[in-house]
Amino acid sequence: MEDHAGIAQLVEMYASMIYRIAYTRMQNVADAEDITQEVLLKYLKADKTFRDEEHRKMWLIRVTVNTIKSNVTSAWRRHTVALDDVTEPSYEASDLPVLKEKVEKLPERYRLPMFLYYYEELSVKEIAHVTKSTEGTVKSLLSRGRKMLRDELKEDDYV
Repeated sequence: MEDHAGIAQLVEMYASMIYRIAYTRMQNVADAEDITQEVLLKYLKADKTFRDEEHRKMWLIRVTVNTIKSNVTSAWRRHTVALDDVTEPSYEASDLPVLKEKVEKLPERYRLPMFLYYYEELSVKEIAHVTKSTEGTVKSLLSRGRKMLRDELKEDDYV
């Protein structure tokens, strides 16, 4: 178990990354916050030794992706109906860069690979590893996602 300073440093280094990944998939502030908290708790309980910071980061991304999958496929989620957004997001949609808005509107299967590649700067190989996909699948999803973004941006006269 790490000391309080080590835990605070971990939260400072990785909480926003975990949150962004969760929000990219869940599109909901509360769910993204819950997943972030759950992943950090899993880290503390794992008491795992890492080779280096890159290994720790990849482990956290993998656990985040798995936690999201568990959350999405949970019986509770399958048997509930989502309420309209009760709370306003902590930011204004007009404050977001156009491209980030467009990425968030992509179909969910393209959002995560695009986000991990462009915002978290993971390689195709690393994305394939954390999503348990083949590199070919990741390349295909990135290619199709880029095409969708291009088409959407052309439609809105940004390109």
